[in-house]
Amino acid sequence: MLIPTGDSGYRGGAPIKESTTPETEHNNNIVLFPKTLDYYQIQLTVMLENERYGEAMKLLHFLLQCQGQEERHYDEWRALLEWLQAAFPQYEETSPAVLEEREEEEEISEEDMARQHARMKLEQDDGYADKMLRTVMEEPLSEQTMLALEQLAYLDLPKIDEALTSWLKDKSLHPLLQFRVLQTLRRRGVQGMILFTRGEEQVEVEIDTVPLRPEEFPLQIVQILERVADQTEVHEPTLFYFAQELWIQYVMAVYGTRDYVSMLEENDSMTDIWAAALHMTVADSLGGSHDEENTRSMYAVTGAMRFRLEQAYRSMKQFVSAGLDG
Repeated sequence: MLIPTGDSGYRGGAPIKESTTPETEHNNNIVLFPKTLDYYQIQLTVMLENERYGEAMKLLHFLLQCQGQEERHYDEWRALLEWLQAAFPQYEETSPAVLEEREEEEEISEEDMARQHARMKLEQDDGYADKMLRTVMEEPLSEQTMLALEQLAYLDLPKIDEALTSWLKDKSLHPLLQFRVLQTLRRRGVQGMILFTRGEEQVEVEIDTVPLRPEEFPLQIVQILERVADQTEVHEPTLFYFAQELWIQYVMAVYGTRDYVSMLEENDSMTDIWAAALHMTVADSLGGSHDEENTRSMYAVTGAMRFRLEQAYRSMKQFVSAGLDG
């Protein structure tokens, strides 16, 4: 497990002697192991999803000071850091404005700050909203897509509602991107039902009730993860860590679908089925296989429940296999 330290702020590397990138001149004794890199990539994604932009910038600064990675990683980190610094300068710790005004702004919420920043950007550039829409709709899916959606949530222009709603209805989008668009529409105050296609399934969602944070999902969603925690948190903490990350991603990807509705059935059997499917999927990802009989026994999945387990497991595996291709 990685732990914070007092020097670089992170630990998970090994000392080496030479620097291979310009950014490593101050931390040229740090190299990341493959699993450490994966951990930081996950942490970065979580920070961005939870709008912890200041922490994300700090982590990107740290990653750029490490060495031994493929050049494409440095290019991606550098581009993302520059984008964050331009889009959210108020979160940059080294920003003089932040240092001077931090005490005065303590009571201002992050949402208010984001709204003020978006308004300022629009005042400076009449075409800012169109630029953000192009980033979302025309560029490859990336962290910058999600950050552009965050900006669009706070731009007070009615045309954004129409553009995002039409795009969601008419285009075949990655499930996670669909969910992010739904969140953006809710943040913008859009109300009512919206019908769109998720894979081959027609999905109808009430925008007003779309969860904006993980804790806003129904209790049944939380209970499924808690069931996995009961079986893994002590003896298989690595599996539980990745189960948490996969679960929230998967739940967002299937939001409003038949699979999602089945999770909300108020009976222990469905909780056991989805918990077992999650356990099996993560075990596959970490070790390449799972002991199905042992897992079924662990979660008390018997008889007719086995067919439902297979369906849930297949759905989750398809999501993992699809990646960003949807």
